[in-house]
Amino acid sequence: MPPTPHGDPTPPRRTPDTTAPRSPERDATPPSGPDSGAGTTPGGDGSGTKREADPLEPAPQGTDPQAPNPQEPTPEAPAAQAADSQESAPQESAPEATDPKATDPEATGAGQRGRARKRWVRWVRRGVVALVLLLLVPLLGAEAALRVNYSGDPADGTYTRGQDAIWLGHAWVDGRKTDADVTALAERLRGTGIRDLYVHTGPLEHDGTLPESVYPKAGWFIAAVHRALPGVRVQAWLGDVLASESPDGLRLERARTRAAVVASAREVLAAGYEGAHFDLEPLHSGDRNYLGLLDDLRAVTRAHGALLSVASHQIDPLPAFHSVWGALTNHPKWWSQAYFGEVARRVDQIAVMSYDTMQPLQSLYGGYVAQQTSLALEVTPPGTQLLMGLPFYHENKFGHQAHAETVPAAVRGVRLGLSRTDADRARFGVALYVDFAATEADWTAYREDWVHR
Repeated sequence: MPPTPHGDPTPPRRTPDTTAPRSPERDATPPSGPDSGAGTTPGGDGSGTKREADPLEPAPQGTDPQAPNPQEPTPEAPAAQAADSQESAPQESAPEATDPKATDPEATGAGQRGRARKRWVRWVRRGVVALVLLLLVPLLGAEAALRVNYSGDPADGTYTRGQDAIWLGHAWVDGRKTDADVTALAERLRGTGIRDLYVHTGPLEHDGTLPESVYPKAGWFIAAVHRALPGVRVQAWLGDVLASESPDGLRLERARTRAAVVASAREVLAAGYEGAHFDLEPLHSGDRNYLGLLDDLRAVTRAHGALLSVASHQIDPLPAFHSVWGALTNHPKWWSQAYFGEVARRVDQIAVMSYDTMQPLQSLYGGYVAQQTSLALEVTPPGTQLLMGLPFYHENKFGHQAHAETVPAAVRGVRLGLSRTDADRARFGVALYVDFAATEADWTAYREDWVHR
Protein backbone atom coordinates (compact mmCIF):
# COMPACT_ATOMS: atom_id res chain seq x y z
CA MET A 1 0.00 0.00 0.00
CA PRO A 2 2.62 2.59 -1.02
CA PRO A 3 1.74 6.23 -0.58
CA THR A 4 0.35 8.01 -3.57
CA PRO A 5 1.20 11.47 -4.85
CA HIS A 6 -0.53 14.19 -2.99
CA GLY A 7 -3.18 14.47 -5.70
CA ASP A 8 -5.84 12.07 -4.46
CA PRO A 9 -8.31 10.54 -5.48
CA THR A 10 -5.74 8.05 -6.71
CA PRO A 11 -5.68 5.41 -3.94
CA PRO A 12 -2.55 5.25 -1.77
CA ARG A 13 -1.89 1.82 -3.16
CA ARG A 14 0.52 -0.79 -2.12
CA THR A 15 3.51 -1.54 -4.27
CA PRO A 16 2.01 -3.99 -6.78
CA ASP A 17 2.82 -7.62 -6.06
CA THR A 18 4.56 -7.80 -9.36
CA THR A 19 5.33 -9.94 -8.62
CA ALA A 20 3.15 -11.53 -6.98
CA PRO A 21 4.18 -14.43 -10.85
CA ARG A 22 1.38 -16.56 -12.89
CA SER A 23 0.94 -20.21 -12.56
CA PRO A 24 3.29 -21.97 -15.10
CA GLU A 25 1.66 -23.90 -17.92
CA ARG A 26 2.39 -27.55 -18.36
CA ASP A 27 4.34 -28.47 -21.49
CA ALA A 28 1.79 -30.44 -23.50
CA THR A 29 4.26 -31.70 -26.11
CA PRO A 30 4.82 -35.42 -25.58
CA PRO A 31 8.36 -36.74 -25.51
CA SER A 32 9.65 -37.83 -28.88
CA GLY A 33 9.59 -41.54 -29.69
CA PRO A 34 12.53 -43.87 -29.82
CA ASP A 35 15.29 -42.88 -32.17
CA SER A 36 15.30 -44.62 -35.58
CA GLY A 37 18.39 -46.32 -36.91
CA ALA A 38 20.66 -45.04 -39.65
CA GLY A 39 18.54 -46.83 -42.26
CA THR A 40 18.33 -50.43 -43.52
CA THR A 41 20.80 -51.71 -46.05
CA PRO A 42 19.00 -52.95 -49.23
CA GLY A 43 19.79 -56.55 -50.16
CA GLY A 44 20.52 -58.11 -53.67
CA ASP A 45 17.79 -59.13 -56.07
CA GLY A 46 18.13 -62.85 -55.04
CA SER A 47 18.33 -64.27 -58.59
CA GLY A 48 21.12 -66.54 -60.03
CA THR A 49 22.29 -67.04 -63.64
CA LYS A 50 19.68 -68.90 -65.67
CA ARG A 51 20.98 -72.15 -67.41
CA GLU A 52 20.23 -72.34 -71.17
CA ALA A 53 19.59 -75.72 -73.06
CA ASP A 54 22.19 -76.84 -75.71
CA PRO A 55 20.43 -76.88 -79.11
CA LEU A 56 22.88 -79.58 -80.42
CA GLU A 57 22.25 -82.04 -77.64
CA PRO A 58 19.82 -84.79 -78.69
CA ALA A 59 16.58 -84.88 -76.92
CA PRO A 60 16.16 -87.73 -74.49
CA GLN A 61 14.61 -90.88 -75.80
CA GLY A 62 10.89 -91.24 -75.44
CA THR A 63 10.28 -87.57 -75.69
CA ASP A 64 8.94 -85.43 -78.40
CA PRO A 65 11.69 -83.32 -79.87
CA GLN A 66 9.08 -80.66 -80.60
CA ALA A 67 7.98 -80.53 -76.96
CA PRO A 68 9.13 -77.60 -74.97
CA ASN A 69 12.32 -78.01 -73.07
CA PRO A 70 11.46 -78.58 -69.42
CA GLN A 71 14.55 -76.56 -68.45
CA GLU A 72 13.04 -73.44 -69.96
CA PRO A 73 10.16 -71.71 -68.39
CA THR A 74 6.94 -71.97 -70.29
CA PRO A 75 4.57 -69.13 -70.78
CA GLU A 76 1.96 -71.03 -68.82
CA ALA A 77 4.13 -71.41 -65.71
CA PRO A 78 6.83 -68.78 -65.74
CA ALA A 79 7.04 -68.51 -61.99
CA ALA A 80 7.44 -72.23 -61.40
CA GLN A 81 9.97 -72.66 -64.19
CA ALA A 82 11.97 -69.71 -62.99
CA ALA A 83 12.03 -71.18 -59.52
CA ASP A 84 13.25 -74.56 -60.82
CA SER A 85 15.86 -72.83 -62.91
CA GLN A 86 17.08 -70.92 -59.87
CA GLU A 87 17.36 -74.11 -57.83
CA SER A 88 19.29 -75.99 -60.48
CA ALA A 89 21.54 -73.22 -61.70
CA PRO A 90 24.70 -72.39 -59.85
CA GLN A 91 24.22 -69.34 -57.65
CA GLU A 92 26.41 -66.32 -58.04
CA SER A 93 26.79 -63.77 -55.33
CA ALA A 94 25.28 -60.46 -56.18
CA PRO A 95 27.18 -57.44 -55.01
CA GLU A 96 25.78 -56.16 -51.71
CA ALA A 97 24.35 -52.64 -51.65
CA THR A 98 25.84 -50.61 -48.83
CA ASP A 99 24.46 -47.73 -46.80
CA PRO A 100 26.51 -44.67 -47.63
CA LYS A 101 25.93 -43.44 -44.02
CA ALA A 102 27.68 -46.54 -42.73
CA THR A 103 30.81 -45.86 -44.73
CA ASP A 104 30.90 -42.08 -44.63
CA PRO A 105 32.47 -40.98 -41.32
CA GLU A 106 31.06 -37.49 -41.71
CA ALA A 107 27.50 -38.79 -42.15
CA THR A 108 27.94 -41.20 -39.24
CA GLY A 109 29.05 -38.36 -36.95
CA ALA A 110 26.11 -36.22 -38.03
CA GLY A 111 23.72 -39.06 -37.25
CA GLN A 112 25.19 -39.53 -33.80
CA ARG A 113 24.95 -35.81 -33.12
CA GLY A 114 21.32 -35.83 -34.27
CA ARG A 115 20.49 -38.69 -31.94
CA ALA A 116 22.26 -36.97 -29.06
CA ARG A 117 20.32 -33.76 -29.74
CA LYS A 118 17.02 -35.66 -29.73
CA ARG A 119 17.93 -37.27 -26.42
CA TRP A 120 18.84 -33.88 -24.97
CA VAL A 121 15.56 -32.32 -26.13
CA ARG A 122 13.65 -35.27 -24.68
CA TRP A 123 15.31 -34.89 -21.29
CA VAL A 124 14.74 -31.12 -21.30
CA ARG A 125 11.05 -31.68 -21.94
CA ARG A 126 10.87 -34.23 -19.19
CA GLY A 127 12.66 -31.83 -16.86
CA VAL A 128 10.20 -29.03 -17.64
CA VAL A 129 7.26 -31.34 -16.98
CA ALA A 130 8.83 -32.46 -13.70
CA LEU A 131 9.44 -28.84 -12.63
CA VAL A 132 5.88 -27.84 -13.46
CA LEU A 133 4.56 -30.77 -11.45
CA LEU A 134 6.92 -29.95 -8.59
CA LEU A 135 5.44 -26.45 -8.44
CA LEU A 136 1.83 -27.24 -9.22
CA VAL A 137 1.22 -30.21 -6.96
CA PRO A 138 1.96 -28.34 -3.68
CA LEU A 139 0.03 -25.29 -4.91
CA LEU A 140 -2.99 -27.34 -5.91
CA GLY A 141 -2.86 -29.09 -2.57
CA ALA A 142 -2.67 -25.74 -0.80
CA GLU A 143 -5.63 -24.40 -2.78
CA ALA A 144 -7.67 -27.46 -1.86
CA ALA A 145 -6.77 -26.89 1.79
CA LEU A 146 -7.93 -23.26 1.55
CA ARG A 147 -11.30 -24.38 0.22
CA VAL A 148 -11.65 -26.75 3.16
CA ASN A 149 -10.53 -23.94 5.47
CA TYR A 150 -13.48 -21.85 4.29
CA SER A 151 -16.01 -24.48 5.38
CA GLY A 152 -17.78 -24.67 8.71
CA ASP A 153 -19.54 -22.07 10.85
CA PRO A 154 -17.88 -19.25 12.81
CA ALA A 155 -18.31 -19.31 16.56
CA ASP A 156 -20.98 -17.19 18.19
CA GLY A 157 -19.73 -13.81 19.30
CA THR A 158 -16.96 -13.51 16.73
CA TYR A 159 -17.90 -9.98 15.74
CA THR A 160 -16.40 -6.53 16.24
CA ARG A 161 -14.74 -5.74 19.55
CA GLY A 162 -14.80 -2.00 18.83
CA GLN A 163 -11.12 -2.17 17.83
CA ASP A 164 -11.43 -1.58 14.06
CA ALA A 165 -9.59 0.93 11.88
CA ILE A 166 -9.79 2.51 8.42
CA TRP A 167 -7.18 3.92 6.06
CA LEU A 168 -8.07 7.43 4.81
CA GLY A 169 -6.68 9.29 1.78
CA HIS A 170 -4.42 12.32 1.76
CA ALA A 171 -7.22 14.71 0.87
CA TRP A 172 -8.24 14.92 4.54
CA VAL A 173 -5.07 16.82 5.51
CA ASP A 174 -4.03 18.73 2.40
CA GLY A 175 -6.95 21.20 2.26
CA ARG A 176 -9.38 19.49 -0.09
CA LYS A 177 -11.88 18.41 2.56
CA THR A 178 -14.33 20.63 4.46
CA ASP A 179 -16.37 20.53 7.67
CA ALA A 180 -19.24 19.02 5.67
CA ASP A 181 -16.99 16.14 4.66
CA VAL A 182 -16.06 15.47 8.27
CA THR A 183 -19.75 15.50 9.22
CA ALA A 184 -20.50 12.92 6.49
CA LEU A 185 -17.56 10.79 7.60
CA ALA A 186 -18.75 10.87 11.20
CA GLU A 187 -22.23 9.80 10.12
CA ARG A 188 -20.70 6.91 8.19
CA LEU A 189 -18.55 5.71 11.10
CA ARG A 190 -20.94 6.28 13.98
CA GLY A 191 -22.25 3.01 15.40
CA THR A 192 -19.48 0.90 13.85
CA GLY A 193 -16.46 -0.63 15.54
CA ILE A 194 -13.97 1.86 14.07
CA ARG A 195 -11.68 3.37 16.70
CA ASP A 196 -8.61 4.44 14.68
CA LEU A 197 -8.21 6.53 11.53
CA TYR A 198 -4.95 6.06 9.60
CA VAL A 199 -4.89 9.26 7.56
CA HIS A 200 -2.30 9.45 4.78
CA THR A 201 0.17 12.11 5.87
CA GLY A 202 3.28 11.13 3.89
CA PRO A 203 4.85 9.97 1.79
CA LEU A 204 8.24 10.21 3.42
CA GLU A 205 11.10 11.44 1.30
CA HIS A 206 13.61 8.75 0.38
CA ASP A 207 15.97 10.20 3.00
CA GLY A 208 13.32 9.69 5.72
CA THR A 209 12.31 13.34 6.10
CA LEU A 210 8.74 14.65 5.91
CA PRO A 211 8.05 18.28 4.90
CA GLU A 212 5.35 19.94 7.01
CA SER A 213 3.94 21.40 3.82
CA VAL A 214 2.40 18.06 2.82
CA TYR A 215 -0.07 18.02 5.74
CA PRO A 216 -1.08 21.66 6.27
CA LYS A 217 -4.65 20.86 7.48
CA ALA A 218 -3.76 18.08 9.91
CA GLY A 219 -4.57 20.17 12.98
CA TRP A 220 -7.97 21.14 11.59
CA PHE A 221 -8.85 17.53 10.74
CA ILE A 222 -7.80 16.12 14.11
CA ALA A 223 -9.86 18.72 15.98
CA ALA A 224 -12.88 18.19 13.71
CA VAL A 225 -12.79 14.42 14.26
CA HIS A 226 -12.59 14.83 18.01
CA ARG A 227 -15.68 17.06 17.94
CA ALA A 228 -17.70 14.78 15.66
CA LEU A 229 -16.45 11.39 16.91
CA PRO A 230 -15.30 11.52 20.53
CA GLY A 231 -12.99 8.63 21.38
CA VAL A 232 -11.83 8.05 17.80
CA ARG A 233 -8.05 8.43 17.38
CA VAL A 234 -6.28 9.96 14.39
CA GLN A 235 -2.92 8.48 13.43
CA ALA A 236 -0.47 9.71 10.80
CA TRP A 237 -0.05 7.15 8.05
CA LEU A 238 3.57 7.42 6.89
CA GLY A 239 5.11 5.29 4.19
CA ASP A 240 7.53 5.02 1.33
CA VAL A 241 8.84 2.57 -1.22
CA LEU A 242 11.94 0.78 0.02
CA ALA A 243 15.02 0.30 -2.14
CA SER A 244 14.92 -3.43 -1.46
CA GLU A 245 14.14 -4.48 -5.03
CA SER A 246 15.17 -1.44 -7.06
CA PRO A 247 17.85 1.24 -6.84
CA ASP A 248 15.34 3.94 -5.88
CA GLY A 249 13.64 4.27 -2.53
CA LEU A 250 14.21 4.62 1.18
CA ARG A 251 17.22 2.67 2.49
CA LEU A 252 16.72 1.27 5.97
CA GLU A 253 20.30 0.06 6.14
CA ARG A 254 21.46 3.68 6.48
CA ALA A 255 21.53 4.89 10.08
CA ARG A 256 21.03 8.49 8.98
CA THR A 257 17.84 7.55 7.12
CA ARG A 258 16.44 5.65 10.10
CA ALA A 259 17.17 8.63 12.35
CA ALA A 260 15.30 10.90 9.93
CA VAL A 261 12.26 8.59 10.01
CA VAL A 262 12.24 8.76 13.82
CA ALA A 263 12.46 12.55 13.65
CA SER A 264 9.52 12.62 11.21
CA ALA A 265 7.44 10.57 13.66
CA ARG A 266 8.31 12.98 16.43
CA GLU A 267 7.15 15.91 14.24
CA VAL A 268 3.71 14.45 13.39
CA LEU A 269 3.07 13.61 17.04
CA ALA A 270 3.93 17.19 17.93
CA ALA A 271 1.37 18.30 15.32
CA GLY A 272 -1.38 16.56 17.31
CA TYR A 273 -1.59 13.06 15.84
CA GLU A 274 -2.30 10.34 18.40
CA GLY A 275 -0.18 7.72 16.74
CA ALA A 276 2.24 6.98 13.91
CA HIS A 277 1.25 4.25 11.45
CA PHE A 278 4.02 2.98 9.15
CA ASP A 279 3.72 1.20 5.82
CA LEU A 280 7.12 0.54 4.26
CA GLU A 281 7.16 -1.76 1.22
CA PRO A 282 8.47 -4.07 -0.09
CA LEU A 283 9.89 -5.14 3.25
CA HIS A 284 11.65 -8.50 3.14
CA SER A 285 11.24 -11.05 5.88
CA GLY A 286 14.08 -11.00 8.39
CA ASP A 287 15.08 -7.34 7.88
CA ARG A 288 16.87 -6.47 11.13
CA ASN A 289 17.15 -2.78 10.26
CA TYR A 290 13.37 -2.52 10.32
CA LEU A 291 13.23 -4.13 13.76
CA GLY A 292 15.82 -1.65 15.02
CA LEU A 293 13.78 1.23 13.58
CA LEU A 294 10.67 -0.01 15.37
CA ASP A 295 12.55 -0.11 18.68
CA ASP A 296 13.58 3.53 18.20
CA LEU A 297 10.08 4.58 17.15
CA ARG A 298 8.49 2.84 20.13
CA ALA A 299 10.57 4.93 22.48
CA VAL A 300 9.29 8.12 20.79
CA THR A 301 5.60 7.14 20.74
CA ARG A 302 5.67 6.04 24.37
CA ALA A 303 7.22 9.33 25.37
CA HIS A 304 4.28 11.12 23.70
CA GLY A 305 1.64 8.73 25.06
CA ALA A 306 0.85 7.80 21.46
CA LEU A 307 0.47 4.56 19.50
CA LEU A 308 2.92 2.87 17.16
CA SER A 309 1.23 0.81 14.47
CA VAL A 310 2.35 -0.83 11.24
CA ALA A 311 0.86 -2.37 8.11
CA SER A 312 2.36 -5.82 7.68
CA HIS A 313 2.96 -8.23 4.85
CA GLN A 314 1.11 -11.55 4.80
CA ILE A 315 2.55 -14.65 6.47
CA ASP A 316 3.96 -17.63 4.55
CA PRO A 317 0.98 -19.77 3.48
CA LEU A 318 3.42 -22.68 3.08
CA PRO A 319 6.64 -23.20 5.07
CA ALA A 320 9.42 -20.92 3.79
CA PHE A 321 7.26 -19.89 0.85
CA HIS A 322 8.73 -16.38 0.83
CA SER A 323 12.17 -17.86 0.12
CA VAL A 324 10.93 -19.95 -2.81
CA TRP A 325 8.89 -17.10 -4.26
CA GLY A 326 11.77 -14.68 -3.80
CA ALA A 327 14.17 -16.99 -5.65
CA LEU A 328 11.73 -17.23 -8.57
CA THR A 329 10.56 -13.61 -8.76
CA ASN A 330 12.98 -11.48 -6.70
CA HIS A 331 9.92 -10.34 -4.74
CA PRO A 332 9.50 -12.45 -1.58
CA LYS A 333 6.14 -10.78 -0.68
CA TRP A 334 5.43 -12.86 2.45
CA TRP A 335 7.02 -12.83 5.89
CA SER A 336 7.86 -15.88 7.91
CA GLN A 337 5.56 -16.40 10.87
CA ALA A 338 8.51 -15.97 13.23
CA TYR A 339 9.42 -12.59 11.73
CA PHE A 340 5.80 -11.46 11.92
CA GLY A 341 5.89 -12.28 15.62
CA GLU A 342 9.07 -10.23 16.10
CA VAL A 343 7.41 -7.20 14.50
CA ALA A 344 4.19 -7.68 16.48
CA ARG A 345 6.09 -7.65 19.78
CA ARG A 346 7.52 -4.20 19.00
CA VAL A 347 4.31 -2.31 18.20
CA ASP A 348 0.92 -1.44 19.69
CA GLN A 349 -1.04 -2.38 16.57
CA ILE A 350 -0.27 -4.54 13.56
CA ALA A 351 -2.62 -4.57 10.55
CA VAL A 352 -2.22 -7.44 8.09
CA MET A 353 -2.67 -6.38 4.47
CA SER A 354 -4.77 -9.47 3.78
CA TYR A 355 -5.65 -8.61 0.19
CA ASP A 356 -3.82 -8.81 -3.14
CA THR A 357 -3.61 -12.55 -2.52
CA MET A 358 -3.72 -13.95 -6.11
CA GLN A 359 -6.77 -16.05 -5.21
CA PRO A 360 -9.25 -16.56 -8.08
CA LEU A 361 -12.40 -17.47 -6.12
CA GLN A 362 -14.23 -16.07 -3.09
CA SER A 363 -14.08 -19.43 -1.32
CA LEU A 364 -10.31 -19.65 -1.80
CA TYR A 365 -9.80 -16.04 -0.77
CA GLY A 366 -11.94 -16.50 2.33
CA GLY A 367 -10.03 -19.67 3.22
CA TYR A 368 -6.77 -17.78 2.73
CA VAL A 369 -7.91 -14.99 5.09
CA ALA A 370 -8.96 -17.60 7.66
CA GLN A 371 -5.49 -19.14 7.44
CA GLN A 372 -3.76 -15.75 7.72
CA THR A 373 -5.89 -14.85 10.73
CA SER A 374 -4.91 -18.05 12.53
CA LEU A 375 -1.21 -17.69 11.67
CA ALA A 376 -1.17 -14.09 12.92
CA LEU A 377 -3.06 -14.86 16.13
CA GLU A 378 -0.61 -17.64 17.00
CA VAL A 379 2.36 -15.25 17.25
CA THR A 380 0.79 -11.88 18.18
CA PRO A 381 1.15 -11.12 21.90
CA PRO A 382 -2.15 -10.51 23.74
CA GLY A 383 -1.02 -6.95 24.46
CA THR A 384 -0.67 -6.09 20.77
CA GLN A 385 -3.82 -5.25 18.83
CA LEU A 386 -4.14 -7.40 15.69
CA LEU A 387 -6.21 -6.17 12.74
CA MET A 388 -7.00 -8.04 9.52
CA GLY A 389 -7.35 -5.96 6.36
CA LEU A 390 -10.62 -5.85 4.39
CA PRO A 391 -10.55 -4.94 0.66
CA PHE A 392 -12.66 -1.77 0.31
CA TYR A 393 -11.48 -1.25 -3.28
CA HIS A 394 -12.20 -2.79 -6.65
CA GLU A 395 -9.45 -3.47 -9.15
CA ASN A 396 -8.71 -6.31 -11.53
CA LYS A 397 -5.03 -6.99 -11.99
CA PHE A 398 -2.48 -9.67 -11.32
CA GLY A 399 -2.69 -10.43 -7.63
CA HIS A 400 -6.17 -9.02 -7.06
CA GLN A 401 -9.50 -9.98 -8.60
CA ALA A 402 -12.42 -7.89 -7.40
CA HIS A 403 -14.95 -10.71 -7.88
CA ALA A 404 -12.89 -12.96 -5.56
CA GLU A 405 -11.51 -10.59 -2.92
CA THR A 406 -14.76 -9.32 -1.47
CA VAL A 407 -15.67 -7.94 1.94
CA PRO A 408 -18.14 -10.76 2.74
CA ALA A 409 -15.52 -13.43 1.94
CA ALA A 410 -12.88 -11.60 3.98
CA VAL A 411 -15.16 -11.13 7.01
CA ARG A 412 -16.21 -14.79 6.97
CA GLY A 413 -12.54 -15.81 6.76
CA VAL A 414 -11.64 -13.53 9.67
CA ARG A 415 -14.42 -14.99 11.80
CA LEU A 416 -13.44 -18.57 10.95
CA GLY A 417 -9.78 -17.97 11.80
CA LEU A 418 -10.70 -16.20 15.03
CA SER A 419 -13.11 -19.01 15.98
CA ARG A 420 -10.52 -21.74 15.49
CA THR A 421 -7.56 -20.02 17.12
CA ASP A 422 -8.52 -17.51 19.80
CA ALA A 423 -12.23 -16.73 19.78
CA ASP A 424 -12.02 -14.64 22.95
CA ARG A 425 -9.14 -12.39 21.84
CA ALA A 426 -10.10 -8.87 23.00
CA ARG A 427 -7.50 -6.80 21.17
CA PHE A 428 -8.62 -7.79 17.71
CA GLY A 429 -10.33 -6.08 14.80
CA VAL A 430 -10.44 -5.41 11.08
CA ALA A 431 -8.95 -2.55 9.06
CA LEU A 432 -10.78 -1.17 6.01
CA TYR A 433 -8.73 -0.23 2.93
CA VAL A 434 -9.55 2.42 1.70
CA ASP A 435 -12.24 5.12 2.27
CA PHE A 436 -12.37 6.81 -1.15
CA ALA A 437 -12.65 3.53 -3.12
CA ALA A 438 -15.36 1.94 -0.97
CA THR A 439 -18.86 1.21 -2.27
CA GLU A 440 -22.17 1.06 -0.44
CA ALA A 441 -22.04 -2.72 -0.79
CA ASP A 442 -18.68 -2.75 1.04
CA TRP A 443 -20.07 -0.71 3.93
CA THR A 444 -23.20 -2.82 4.10
CA ALA A 445 -21.21 -6.07 4.25
CA TYR A 446 -18.98 -4.65 6.98
CA ARG A 447 -21.95 -3.56 9.08
CA GLU A 448 -24.08 -6.65 8.61
CA ASP A 449 -21.39 -9.34 8.72
CA TRP A 450 -18.89 -7.91 11.22
CA VAL A 451 -20.48 -5.09 13.25
CA HIS A 452 -23.64 -7.21 13.47
CA ARG A 453 -25.81 -4.54 15.04
